[in-house]
Amino acid sequence: MTKFDVAIIGGGPGGYVAAIRAAKLGLSVALVEGRDLGGTCLNRGCIPSKTLLKNAEVINQVKEAKQFGVQIDYYSIDINTMIKRKNQVIGQLRNGINSLLKANKIKVYNGYGTVAAQKRISVDLGEKTENLEAESIILANGSKPFVPSLPGLSEIPYDTSDTIFDIEEVPDHLVIVGGGVIGLEIACIFQSLGTKVEIIEMADRIIPAEDKDAADFLAKELQRKGILMHTNAKVLAFKKGQKTIVQLEKNGQEINLETDKVLVSVGREPNLTGLDDLSVDYDGKFIKVDKHMQTNVKGIYAIGDLIGGYQLAHAASEEGIRAVNHILGEKHPKDFIMPRCIYTFPEIASVGMTEEQAKAEGYQVKSQKVDLAANGKGIASAENSGFMKIISEKKYGEILGVIMAGAHVTEIISQATSFMYLEGTVEELEDMIFPHPTLSEAMFEAAAKWLDKGIHY
Repeated sequence: MTKFDVAIIGGGPGGYVAAIRAAKLGLSVALVEGRDLGGTCLNRGCIPSKTLLKNAEVINQVKEAKQFGVQIDYYSIDINTMIKRKNQVIGQLRNGINSLLKANKIKVYNGYGTVAAQKRISVDLGEKTENLEAESIILANGSKPFVPSLPGLSEIPYDTSDTIFDIEEVPDHLVIVGGGVIGLEIACIFQSLGTKVEIIEMADRIIPAEDKDAADFLAKELQRKGILMHTNAKVLAFKKGQKTIVQLEKNGQEINLETDKVLVSVGREPNLTGLDDLSVDYDGKFIKVDKHMQTNVKGIYAIGDLIGGYQLAHAASEEGIRAVNHILGEKHPKDFIMPRCIYTFPEIASVGMTEEQAKAEGYQVKSQKVDLAANGKGIASAENSGFMKIISEKKYGEILGVIMAGAHVTEIISQATSFMYLEGTVEELEDMIFPHPTLSEAMFEAAAKWLDKGIHY
């Protein structure tokens, strides 16, 4: 029985980050990973999608080059080269993680771990089993795509986000079941590749958890690009034929969509493999934890997609760090100020509460939004579609949330995140100096307009 200070199950962005932080702080660490280092984010999620979104961005730039005086009469798409590049990016980053683990003297077990009582772990390495024991255990098993039980789905070929990034041919037509973040990003990739894309969403709008202004704006932009959306729609069944038939109900009418490919993207569920013997409490299908990421079993923590909530790679990383800090005695963590990013064309980024959430929490809310239509950098770059929105408490101007829509806003949102982390007010934001010309100076414009002191608005 090999003993460690900390044993971590899962080598994704929550697990490997926690492992490195723990090792740097002097703890002996074991990391158990049954598949590939980097987890879903690196191998089947964030990085593959962002790599292919870059391909799509280049295609869009070629299509729009004429307005910049660049005439491109012919171009072609090689999906095999795109997938090869995606795999190279994954391999490079995976090797980087492996090097970091080695440099920090973290013992990596490439097998599936089963966690038992007394904080013991048996690791199935194929030909043999290794047994570990640790003072503390961090569960970072991650998640898997949720596939609903829909009539006929098992009879047709379909993809999830785990498989869609290894396609060998670009389909002429793609139906995406689910209008959440993952489905919309994939829709943008395939629309740029020339695929006719249709999205089916049960809610009354896409990205229903996000701010309504952002959801409405993105819907209009995607529809303008030719992506069709069926909201308030319910999938009834799938039928196999020469092409797949997707039967759905919308506004009391039945609609049949004929398609080459179906993507099921209706959310993710926690991967509970190897946890059957643990007596941890659950909140629905997710493991229940306190603000320190500790379960009801002292010394056993859970992070990332296992606990639900944000289900973001950077959230898992921060949760892993928080768990390590608590193991080492930290007792008073600050509340999470968690940015959220959607890498569509155009992008959506947000932090804090939506306007609807702030009102539901009982705040007296004052929000202000400025469009990017008159933004100098946006006009010069032909990227002036979008807006900046500040949601604040009315009396004192404490910023409760920021919503951004437009080009590059996933890079800009960190400014708003840091400002909220420091508990800044709208007045303080307006007092800051933003460089010109930039898209980010629209944050100043929104703050100035909120204070009725707007310059350009």
